[in-house]
Amino acid sequence: MSLNGKRVLVTGGSRGLGLGIVEALLDQGAKLWVVARPSTALDALRTMADVETAPADMTDADAAKTILADVRPDILILNAGAKPRMARFDQTSWEEFSATWETDVRGGLHWLQAALNLPLAPGSRVLVSSSGAALQGSTMSGGYGGAKWMLWLMTHYAQSISDQRGLDIDFRTIVPQQMVRGTGVGGAGAMAYAAANGMSVEAYMERYPPMTPRAFGEHVVQILTDSAFDTALALGIRGDSGVTVLKEKAA
Repeated sequence: MSLNGKRVLVTGGSRGLGLGIVEALLDQGAKLWVVARPSTALDALRTMADVETAPADMTDADAAKTILADVRPDILILNAGAKPRMARFDQTSWEEFSATWETDVRGGLHWLQAALNLPLAPGSRVLVSSSGAALQGSTMSGGYGGAKWMLWLMTHYAQSISDQRGLDIDFRTIVPQQMVRGTGVGGAGAMAYAAANGMSVEAYMERYPPMTPRAFGEHVVQILTDSAFDTALALGIRGDSGVTVLKEKAA
């Protein structure tokens, strides 16, 4: 699949992993729309790159419906999410524990429903960002791991509905399986776990294969363009092994 001229909408694309995805897609000639909360980062992106921006809260169901109806993207990438408060499990309030459920899961629900109920055009593709914490947990980030697992399940649910209704919309989960410097979640996680282990942030991050947000974006491009991944429902991304299939779609 060539991405040249494809209409791509990225939520949370003004910074971190989302910005890395946007940069990689721009190099492929894609036409980009970026949805994020109003911020100086979103303003700066609009002035630096040939992208359209839509300031919006990803948890706003009406915004999801309106933006998708206006843009009609060929590819939708749901990347936006809250940065979890990093604290020990026994020192986390319910409000802190549930923050990623209220943002990541709630927003994912609205955007996936909008993609199905609009619906997006046959042949459209939807990528949903999860996390390696969905598989191995994350002891200092409250409900983050569970929220990311729920997004994985919701992607599966959406694919099942697409198949049942004959919509021909392709849904997949992308799973970064390591902390990445230059991101809010990665930075917060590295600081918390480094402190808990009595290590410097630099020493802690050396345990992970190097991967920048831009390198992550290049792997997302590979997922979209390499037919070897056409039957995958969930794909892991690491700095050392690149893209691996975590789960295939049902036959």
